[in-house]
Amino acid sequence: MQNNTIKLLSVVAGSAILLTACDGLGKMVKKQNLVTHDVTPKPLEEKADSVAFTISGKYPAKLFYKKAVVTITPVIKFTAGGEKALEPVTLLGESATGNGQKIPYEKGGTYSKTFSTAYEPGMKVAKLEIRAKGVKSGSTKEKEFKGIEIADGTIITPLLVRNDEKGIFAKDAFVKTAPANQTTHIYYVINQSNVRAEEMKSAEMKGISDFIKANLSSQWYEFKGIDVSAYASPDGETDKNEHLAQDRAKTATDAMVGTFKKHEDKKVTFGKTKDQYKTITTREDWEGFKAAMQSSTMKDKDLVLRVLTMYNDADQRRKEIKNLAATYKELAEQILPKLRRAEITVMVDKKSRTDEMISRLATSHPDSLSVEELLYAGTLTTDLNTKLSIYQAAEKQYGSDWRTSNNLGVVLLMNNKVDDAKAAFDRATANANGNPILMNNTGIISSKAGDRKTAMDYYSKASGAGSEVNYNKGILDIRNGKYADAVTDFGSYKGFNLALAQLLNGSPESVNGTIDASSEKEMAMSYYLKAIASARKGDATGGMTTLKTAIDKDASLKAMAKDDCEFLKWRDNADFKALTN
Repeated sequence: MQNNTIKLLSVVAGSAILLTACDGLGKMVKKQNLVTHDVTPKPLEEKADSVAFTISGKYPAKLFYKKAVVTITPVIKFTAGGEKALEPVTLLGESATGNGQKIPYEKGGTYSKTFSTAYEPGMKVAKLEIRAKGVKSGSTKEKEFKGIEIADGTIITPLLVRNDEKGIFAKDAFVKTAPANQTTHIYYVINQSNVRAEEMKSAEMKGISDFIKANLSSQWYEFKGIDVSAYASPDGETDKNEHLAQDRAKTATDAMVGTFKKHEDKKVTFGKTKDQYKTITTREDWEGFKAAMQSSTMKDKDLVLRVLTMYNDADQRRKEIKNLAATYKELAEQILPKLRRAEITVMVDKKSRTDEMISRLATSHPDSLSVEELLYAGTLTTDLNTKLSIYQAAEKQYGSDWRTSNNLGVVLLMNNKVDDAKAAFDRATANANGNPILMNNTGIISSKAGDRKTAMDYYSKASGAGSEVNYNKGILDIRNGKYADAVTDFGSYKGFNLALAQLLNGSPESVNGTIDASSEKEMAMSYYLKAIASARKGDATGGMTTLKTAIDKDASLKAMAKDDCEFLKWRDNADFKALTN
């Protein structure tokens, strides 16, 4: 009888222990609503292809069972189906064993853990739920807690970035007018100013005469003026030299007037009257003398040059040089005759084909144009198909010029033919490896392929190629979650992407001004971004107005706005419902 009583007491005692254990976890399950859970940010946010957030929980006093082991798992549940479970966190009662954070029984306690996962499209419309299971330390029997939803969806505003990277066209060297000045000389006998007949028959004079005859009436040449610079050599007396230089200017002018008067077109008056000439005289051409000496091979040239350095007075110079008898004779034969001259320069500009002519020939007879004209022709049209045709012709004719392949590649990029653009840039690189413009354009190819690191490396090597480089960096900055860097890289550019960077960097108040100052202000997405900025500022009235304009411009934005967590606080707003349903 006594043994049976002892056995009965033992069973009762064991049951009481089991009941106590169950009561501990049971109490936690029953009172789980007393536990608070916060998540930051809320809603979740996509950044640099990831979703990262911190969950903080607080257990009140005398709730966390001393021998409990609780495993908490955050789960992102996709509304469209499917879910993503993240790494669990383990919490331990103060008497439990194992790895995890201890939560005291008497005082209660807190936990905090940061989670990160790759972004998936289903996370945009989703719920973040906490699921928990508990066991008594040393046991395997689990108790499940009720799942708790602690956040709605994911903000994916960074994904709105416009991936409109800017390629850089290589510049042409085309000029509408180019100098075609013609210069000739008339040489004189010592102390004389008359123009000798043989001087008008020299090769120089014949050349300028032929040029005048061929082009004075041509539409491609503009004759602008005539300069006559007359000189006396420094071997005569100063006063006489001054008059001599003036007389030579007059006779040279007369000679050129006669040349122009021979032109058959009587309507052309250029060069036929003396008032069209500008004359300059140099009474003693010491500078010309010095230059001639420096380029000569005379034995005593250094001695003569030293005299020029030692004496500033013209008469003293002449005296010292003439004292070098043998040398002076050589000077008189080799140097001085070329200083007794008049130099005539006819200022002429050669005109190019007109823009209309170049544009027409670029599409009809591109083989008649130079590479500079073809590259220039590409800048005269905004039609991408026409640009494509022009640069294809340019590359066909001038493939060794990297600019033709490069510019073709940029147009292909603008047509979203990325693979063809890459091939064109590769051809350009074969002719100009390391060119900063090509570094930028090749970086775009890497960016389009999703290789952001390689793209940024290329952009870093493209320094000096143009403002487009920093714009392209700004796009990568947004995609990499470096919003402050994006604001800096976009610089003075005004438009959607800068406004987006400002918003993401915590300045929604800058969005409207940036967009309104840009050429992109009337895009539907620009109004949509303004609505997001208003939502972040708590301006429902302004936000509804700009959102309505966005939807009026692009009806597809209605569904987008309905699921956008940027507008989470407006989902019960009657005006918002009217816009999005």
